[in-house]
Amino acid sequence: MTGDFREPKRTDPRTFLVEAVSYIIRFIPAAAALFVVMRDEMDRLSFALPILGLLFVGNLVAQYLQWTRLTYATGDADIRVEKGLLSRAARSVPYERIQDVSIEQKLLPRLFGLVAVKFETGAGGKEDLSLAYLSEAEGERLREVVRERRDEDAAQALSEVPQTVPEQSSAPLFQMGPKRVLTFGLFEFSLAVVAVIGGLAQQFEFLLPFDIWDLDLWQERLAGPGQQLAGLGPLAQAIGVMIGVATLAVLGFATGIVRTALREWDFRLDRTPKGFRRRRGLLTRTDLVMPVHRVQALRLETGFLRRLFGWHGLKVISLASDSGAANHEAAPFAQMDEIAPIVAETGFALPGSDITWHRAMDRYRLDKMILASVVLLPVTIAAIFITPSWQWLIPAIALAWIIAHHWWRWRHDRHALDRTQIYSRHGWFAPSLAIGSRTKLQSVEILQGPIARRRGYASLLLGLAGGKLRVHGMPLEEASKWRSAILESIGKTDFSDLLEARVEAA
Repeated sequence: MTGDFREPKRTDPRTFLVEAVSYIIRFIPAAAALFVVMRDEMDRLSFALPILGLLFVGNLVAQYLQWTRLTYATGDADIRVEKGLLSRAARSVPYERIQDVSIEQKLLPRLFGLVAVKFETGAGGKEDLSLAYLSEAEGERLREVVRERRDEDAAQALSEVPQTVPEQSSAPLFQMGPKRVLTFGLFEFSLAVVAVIGGLAQQFEFLLPFDIWDLDLWQERLAGPGQQLAGLGPLAQAIGVMIGVATLAVLGFATGIVRTALREWDFRLDRTPKGFRRRRGLLTRTDLVMPVHRVQALRLETGFLRRLFGWHGLKVISLASDSGAANHEAAPFAQMDEIAPIVAETGFALPGSDITWHRAMDRYRLDKMILASVVLLPVTIAAIFITPSWQWLIPAIALAWIIAHHWWRWRHDRHALDRTQIYSRHGWFAPSLAIGSRTKLQSVEILQGPIARRRGYASLLLGLAGGKLRVHGMPLEEASKWRSAILESIGKTDFSDLLEARVEAA
């Protein structure tokens, strides 16, 4: 269904400048590489440069014409976007299909005061719609228009009178200052910069005076320093190894801090009438609203070192997408006393001390160990007689690791069910806790393979609109009771009440 549309609008005129500057930035490395490759062949270079210039100018002209042919308009029932230079394409998205509208500011558009507005339909991929770029004021106006009309449709479906919207609290629900972001970065240790340098060296090895992948050449270059280092004795060699390890550690910590600062700088989570409003980012600034009524489940995560200091991360599993994923980070690095108020705002609850936890059946974990042994144990035995003396340790260590893994999972994985929620806790090294609402589950399915049927256990698959929850190794009778209880909760739920709560919150 389409409605009467207002006068179509173009994106901001400065969009062409942003696209032109972006194209120039991408064009410079290609032109520089061409110059380096052909610097010794001036005749061919003088012939290629005019062609390259024509391509550059032609691309800019095409981008300008494409900008003039892209328009958008808001109607009574949907938003329409038309684009195309030679062939026109028009797309209309009903407001009722739009899960949320988010605003993103990358570095270059941010310098021009522009934003990209993304309409999230929940289907992901090509189903999502975006407009780049609009002025900050126009982006905010368009986001509010779409949300208001979407919520008006829900209110009309219930034939309700809109209620007064409470005032937004000025105090953030959660935020991270520079000190918190720096601390977070220390736990995000990464050697990605080493991989990046190696990749760049491989791509631009033609610029280097030697082949970096020639091992013989490296041995020759290191032979002299290596002999000098060997002559200094074991202590000096140990110091050299320590310096190398320290260098990698510095690179790892620096990479983690930089990556975290770029992503989480000035992180702020506010509770607004529309939901959780999250803003973060240094170069690319994102402004996202997560409607509370669309929260399907929660996921609480931590790491081996983080939990020693009490740091956890909270994600909400939502219907809307977040950069291609269904998990929205509500508090990526927080203490439990900071996470508890956020959980309370979602309508969920953290597990209490009176929760009865259950573990997977012993036979389920035992079967996992046996299946791993069926493959790796013969390989280990064969390696003892075929390979050199030490290489049999490789499959043996893998076998021992898998057995230890399942044993630890059996000891630490737990699941529980109370009157309103389901809990699934797993992992010891990096534990996580998933909390799902019994009334918001889409489906409940019992899965049994051939071995599980003979051994009397099953897996419970709980379907969510924003993801899945699984509970493995349950006794079949217990899985059937859980399914009946959850289906009863779903059957007793009047989903118009959930919609009504959505409209009231909006």
